Amino acid sequence: MKIVSVVGARPNFMKIAPFIRAVEAHNQSLAGSGAPGIRHLLIHTGQHYDDNMSRAFFKALDIPEADINLGIGSGSHAEQVGLTMIAFEKVVRQERPDWVVVVGDVNATCACSITAKKEHVRLAHIEAGLRSRDMTMPEEVNRLVTDRLSDLLFTPDRLSGENLRAEGVPEKQIRFVGNIMIDTLEAQREKAAALDVADIVNRNRMGGGGLGAVPDPGQGFSLLTLHRPSNVDDPAILGAIVDFLTNELTRELTLLWTVHPRTEKQLRRFGLWDRVAAARNMVLLTPLGYHELLRLNMDAAMVLTDSGGLQEECCVLGTPCLTLRWNTERPVTLREHGGASVLVGNDVDRIRKTCREMLQRGRTPARPELWDGKTAARIVTALAGD
Repeated sequence: MKIVSVVGARPNFMKIAPFIRAVEAHNQSLAGSGAPGIRHLLIHTGQHYDDNMSRAFFKALDIPEADINLGIGSGSHAEQVGLTMIAFEKVVRQERPDWVVVVGDVNATCACSITAKKEHVRLAHIEAGLRSRDMTMPEEVNRLVTDRLSDLLFTPDRLSGENLRAEGVPEKQIRFVGNIMIDTLEAQREKAAALDVADIVNRNRMGGGGLGAVPDPGQGFSLLTLHRPSNVDDPAILGAIVDFLTNELTRELTLLWTVHPRTEKQLRRFGLWDRVAAARNMVLLTPLGYHELLRLNMDAAMVLTDSGGLQEECCVLGTPCLTLRWNTERPVTLREHGGASVLVGNDVDRIRKTCREMLQRGRTPARPELWDGKTAARIVTALAGD
């Protein structure tokens, strides 16, 4: 059996690493038996065009170098999808795989799904069935297209399976396997725990930014990531968030803010950069590697984020999480479903109120069904059996 798997951007890297290890383990289990194994090819579309960061993640997560890099790079959504389809079509026609495996919801996922089906190749989607029901999100469009085309849909939780059934997906195509992101968390937890928080902060502090001292062990700190257009593209919204952070939150707790390039650009554009750079008890950090961000999450008293992946990690680690969105495709991580996250959008009054509640709650780890670090093995078993 030949499988071609596709990654395009940073969120994919954490999801493909355990899949590759599971394929290798499957082949090793067949050694000497005479049974055919799986030939696997990794395709990197290059949608994540920062080559240094891409290489750093591959190295940190022990992902082998991609067999083919399409080098698509930046561009509009239409440009990325179109160029990826053109380039990936050549790969599919040359390799003629039995399966194309896509992960997550980036543009590469959508583009390669369409190409696979036009070339009559079976398609499997890891992390299927997630729905925010917000059609302004390009990721939601990518999810809908990919799931509609997929022959096997590997869901991370029961709620995702219900979404697919409601959309008319046949039961035989739905496989509840758990969350592959948690495979990576469990595999990398020990390595992350060995890192020193003060060292992470000092090595990644942005030049000229952040007067806050490195938090002492046991003192506690909050952690912020922010990048979605709904939060950073409107000067009134971003300004109100900055006001709350600099005038209120940092009076109670040191804030470590890992600043996304898009967010830095908008802070500078709206004249807010000097304020955050000079704020006391706020430390501005460059984008962090996987292990560094995981280490901070392990110790944080509270996380504020608009990232779906961090929602999932907070759920398992028990870190109180304010999700700066009005909807989520990961409701299983919410407190009403036993998780650690609360949706607060970008309403400062709601953020303020929930911050106080979260700091009083403390850590409450929760592990949804099959978030056990064995998802990738279940996926490979299913593919090998089909």
